[in-house]
Amino acid sequence: MGIVAALSVLAILVGLARMEDPRADLVIRDARVGQTPVTVMHLPQAQGPVVVIAHGFAGSRQLMAGWQLSLARAGFITVSFDFEGHGRNPVPMSGDVTSIDGTTRLLMEETGRVTDFAVALPGALPRVALLGHSMASDVVVRQALADPRVEAVVGLSVFSVAITPETPENLLILNGEWEGALRAEAARVMAEIGAVEGQTIGTPGAGFARRAAPVPWVEHVGILYAPSGIGEGIDWLAASLGQPALSGPVNLGPWIILTLFGVVLLVRALAEFLPSGPAPWQPGRRLFWALALGPALLTPLILSLFETRFLPVLVADYLALHLALYGALVLAGAAWAGGLPKTRGWIWGVALALYGIAVFGGIMDRYVGSFVPHPGRLAVVAAILPGAVLAMLADAILSGATRAMLWRRVVSRGMFLASLGVAVALDFERLFFLIIIMPVILLFYLSYGMMGRFLGQRTGSVVAVGLSLGVILGWALGVTFPMFDPGS
Repeated sequence: MGIVAALSVLAILVGLARMEDPRADLVIRDARVGQTPVTVMHLPQAQGPVVVIAHGFAGSRQLMAGWQLSLARAGFITVSFDFEGHGRNPVPMSGDVTSIDGTTRLLMEETGRVTDFAVALPGALPRVALLGHSMASDVVVRQALADPRVEAVVGLSVFSVAITPETPENLLILNGEWEGALRAEAARVMAEIGAVEGQTIGTPGAGFARRAAPVPWVEHVGILYAPSGIGEGIDWLAASLGQPALSGPVNLGPWIILTLFGVVLLVRALAEFLPSGPAPWQPGRRLFWALALGPALLTPLILSLFETRFLPVLVADYLALHLALYGALVLAGAAWAGGLPKTRGWIWGVALALYGIAVFGGIMDRYVGSFVPHPGRLAVVAAILPGAVLAMLADAILSGATRAMLWRRVVSRGMFLASLGVAVALDFERLFFLIIIMPVILLFYLSYGMMGRFLGQRTGSVVAVGLSLGVILGWALGVTFPMFDPGS
């Protein structure tokens, strides 16, 4: 275990050093534009055009760090920010999310205020480019049409009906190679001007220019870290704004993975200091299928009969109830069969939860996405936590504290995700945002779930595994879901 611990620490230290290195020669400071948190990055004594960087739904400034670091090192004055309802922004999203004159208009106005701040920075020229990912791609396209200072737009994972054959005049569309639907939309946009994906029409900085290109080997999140896509964006903005690029893309992705891998693997070494426990109770084959399928199907059906809005957060109130009811149904079935877990090992679960939030979460907060809640989110975290703990206790029961055979672990977790899919199908208009959160839960299983597996393999404690993963899941969901108040 000494070798595992040494390799884990080495991976963490190397990864952290490589992620800090691109920041070393930049001026980086946090500020606020009204209530909106912003991060400014540029080279010392930089003078040049401005790039305003906007994240997507459930994102934050940190998620755009690969692009911001790259553009700042290339010579641009860059400003990223947390949209209302996201990250550290204490102001909830508001308005009608289905109307262009609702939430979208408010997000455009916020982008405009950040742009005003950016062009007033020392050394900034009144030449502006907007860069937006996913949800923000539509916001920045529309804001470019409304703000004459904007000379170029870069959209990542783009969908916007505001794009016409004539406007915006200077637009680069980048979609991940594996984003089939978005690539098809980009192909339609290019076809309207007689072009195809991968073709450039016009010259950036010299009148009308447009290009849509796939970024190889990535999807909706990977596009934020792909050096080839970032390099293409740098070249486009350099030509558009007359700013020769001083450096190329920053490649954070491998170092983020290495660092988090080290954090997860370290739990494997630390778990050896815990006492080895007996195998936990596991349901027989027929009972397992009943517990895996029954609650997964019943939960969305039961909740569809009731009003589930009680939190100022998009769909998080429903998810809190879904987690709680699903977990309660599984625990009730286990109790009926005599398999309710004992509390042995709960303190180990608390310790792993603290490690996951402080260490893994701390690294996530600095390099990947907001993980520290502002005071307004604490009530949301508290509301989600009980249901998350119940759901993860259910997961630990079905997986035998992760000691069960692989097929059982896959089936139980797959059925839980399918349960969320049924909920979306029953109320698509309100719950379609759950589709976005499903990959987050899958990544949770692959990262925090692996730490829970190391704990369960050593101790056999269902409560330790369920409690630790439940607390971490509740925290992660509470800080991720956008705050939303349609009445404000």
